Amino acid sequence: MKKQLWMSPLIAAAVAFAVPAHAKVSAEEAAKLGKELTPIGAEKAGNKAGTIPAWTPQSQIAYKKGEYPNDPALEAEKPLFTITAADVGKYAAQLTEGHKELFKRYPNTYKLTVYPSHRNFNFPEKYMEETMKNATRAELEGVDNPKGAFIGFPFPIPKSGAEPIWNHRVKFRGSTVRRYNNQMIVQQNGKFTLTKIVEDVKFYYANLNNDKPIELKPGADFLRYLSETVSPPRVAGTFILVHEKAGFGPEGRSAWLYAPALKRIRRAPAVCCDNPYEGTDGHQFYDQVDMYNGVLERFTWKLVGKKEMYIPYNSYKIAGPKTKYADIAKPNHINVDLPRYELHRVWVVEADNKADQRHTFKKRVVYFDEDSWNIVAVDDYDQQGKLLQFQEGHPIQYRDVLAVTTQPEVIYHFDSGRYFVTAMGNEDKPYDNSVTLKDSDFEADTVQKRTSK
Repeated sequence: MKKQLWMSPLIAAAVAFAVPAHAKVSAEEAAKLGKELTPIGAEKAGNKAGTIPAWTPQSQIAYKKGEYPNDPALEAEKPLFTITAADVGKYAAQLTEGHKELFKRYPNTYKLTVYPSHRNFNFPEKYMEETMKNATRAELEGVDNPKGAFIGFPFPIPKSGAEPIWNHRVKFRGSTVRRYNNQMIVQQNGKFTLTKIVEDVKFYYANLNNDKPIELKPGADFLRYLSETVSPPRVAGTFILVHEKAGFGPEGRSAWLYAPALKRIRRAPAVCCDNPYEGTDGHQFYDQVDMYNGVLERFTWKLVGKKEMYIPYNSYKIAGPKTKYADIAKPNHINVDLPRYELHRVWVVEADNKADQRHTFKKRVVYFDEDSWNIVAVDDYDQQGKLLQFQEGHPIQYRDVLAVTTQPEVIYHFDSGRYFVTAMGNEDKPYDNSVTLKDSDFEADTVQKRTSK
């Protein structure tokens, strides 16, 4: 087992700021944004083969209260073809290692249904304007210390592997949101146990309603998060409170945990990295929430480049109210008739575990959708270099606020044959961006008082 090195806060800070900063993008490169590149850095044109179209962003629309994101035109489309184990070799270069492993393990049942590609994800105009400005003002010291960015994606033209992660972490999701984040652990026979969680999030950095823009910098909150576990009874009443920040080591996150058995809220430094998320029975690490979150310091991050791949996309069917949890959970893998896959360009980043930093994963290969900076897949390798887990996120767009998120997210555990599904609201409600949340709602004393009512 690798030994975790300890450093005093002063030494840690010195190390963090001793590393060179990645240079800002030149004015000439930044000038491409909004022209041959979209305002957030994707290639505006389609590919030469015509299998990936040009970017044609959707306009903002209003949903009725309680209406789930949807796109009837897409839902009426017929598939182009289906990838099966019999012809997986033909498409191998455009598949993640996780997908290929699923084909290998379950050749008789696993498949990918491929539909026409659509590049319609969009963001508010102000957010995209600030993203273009960030190209020449934002920089990253080491991997955990960004500065100089305001409101938008900080690194639309990435130069290092850590920069796409930061784009993903601070992506636009409205000013506030209440999420019905239901989860299930699915056994090899398809039987599952369900956990229901309600999450409140207030965004500080990527927030268009702030009187004054907030800089993304070490020590400054870019969001605050509070989750309440509603069921099952053995974990009901658990609260997790997080003040998410940029920064090195413990500066990068303040967290508290309320456990009903203790009847008090306490600081929780273990809400980090590869410690199991409460109530998941070890099936999700804290840094796997939202595909990846938290500090980057335990890995080195290499920007491999961009490639065309078949990825989940426009996943309104699997995320919608007509689909029940029992419809999703099938033996060995999710119901393959529900997801929609499309050919898209993705950024690829490789993360290698540092020799002096403990983590379950020796290596991660992370795939980012170029049109939203959402992580859509992660190949996770154990310390012997064997593929241990595969994460898959299914993106949809909330057109009322012009935000893109992944619903659901799946983690396949190749060592046990089980899989974990999270970010499901199908049998509850869609995400609610109209909720009013105060700063005081995210204080430890407030949570303690809330539990005593």
